[in-house]
Amino acid sequence: MFIKEIKPRLILNSRNEKTIEIILKTYEGTFNSSAPSGRSKGRHEVPMYNAKGIEYSLKLMRLLCTKWKNKNFLIKNFEDMKIVEAEIRKFEHVFGRLGGNFVYALEAVILKAAAKDKKKEVWEMFSGKKKIGMPVGVVIEGGKHAHNPDKPDFQEFLFIPNEKRFSRAVTKMIRAYDKMADVLKKKEMKFLRRGDEGAWETGLSNEEVLELMKEVGDEFGLRIGIDIAASSFYKNGYYNYKNKRLIRDRQEQIDFIERLIGKYKLFYVEDGLQEDDFAGFKELNDDVKNRALIVGDDLTTTNLLRVRTAVKNGAINAVIIKPNQIGSLIEAAKVVEFCKKNNIKTILSHRSGETMDNILGDLAVGWGVDFVKFGVHGRERLVKLGRIMEIENKLEG
Repeated sequence: MFIKEIKPRLILNSRNEKTIEIILKTYEGTFNSSAPSGRSKGRHEVPMYNAKGIEYSLKLMRLLCTKWKNKNFLIKNFEDMKIVEAEIRKFEHVFGRLGGNFVYALEAVILKAAAKDKKKEVWEMFSGKKKIGMPVGVVIEGGKHAHNPDKPDFQEFLFIPNEKRFSRAVTKMIRAYDKMADVLKKKEMKFLRRGDEGAWETGLSNEEVLELMKEVGDEFGLRIGIDIAASSFYKNGYYNYKNKRLIRDRQEQIDFIERLIGKYKLFYVEDGLQEDDFAGFKELNDDVKNRALIVGDDLTTTNLLRVRTAVKNGAINAVIIKPNQIGSLIEAAKVVEFCKKNNIKTILSHRSGETMDNILGDLAVGWGVDFVKFGVHGRERLVKLGRIMEIENKLEG
């Protein structure tokens, strides 16, 4: 794959924040890739940009792109991306860190061009059995993802279909999303607004939302999930709930989550405790006994060392994968492979500030993840769901 030209530029994500896009020209065509940005970030994520800021990262990327003009990479499959990553790390050792978002966008655009060079689609660059997992759809938002001053403390309320075909699962999820709007309108007249990820906002409490989720979920045959994002309201050893003005200690938080799992038949619970409480996660996971997915995100941050610690301690049975969270497609792939070997469910996830790049769909199929968490509403979300539906049709055809 011969690089004729490669240029970085700043674009706006779905939250109108600056992020990086890289445009690459080869003899096979022109390719572009961009990086999302999270509002709710784990403390152990790699920085999105150089410590001097996004503009300095852009300056470094321009220098790297100048050096890479007329460069030839021999990439036959995804495993060969380690050649690209080695070159990036050599550059960073001399000139400074680009940041996770910049490295992710660069590796993604190189992978797209390499696939075209081999007359393949991106998902075909991966070895192993291809798999299409089920979508996880954000239907109602609270916490840091909502603008409403009166909002649930939990960050996301989710529907998870269980269908044979991805396209049918997406259709069912979207219908339930629309139905939820009607239900919320009847419940509170001051409603209708969307949060960062295109899900509905509300002034209801966590449990009031779950009552409505159960009602709609039962109607459409959908499983229910929550992303508690507990670190976002954890301070000085306590979980400080604002919606109902109360605090809970660790044990009370665990008991509360277990009660919610039992009462609402929750299938999925993400980040139920603060991001360094491996022991608390273990207690919750032990008590739940596989009745629900106990999912690590802020706890694990797509970091193989933290994922290993969580799995070794029995703290989780599922994990979120966000490639820009670790700033490396190679490292993200290692996490997926480790989880597969240890029977840990994998959920490839978008970020709250998304772009029109649809490569996550290819990564989901190529890596064979169990679930994809891309949202339900908004062009930046739908383009990723649509990409998987395209691949599904090709695999079935």
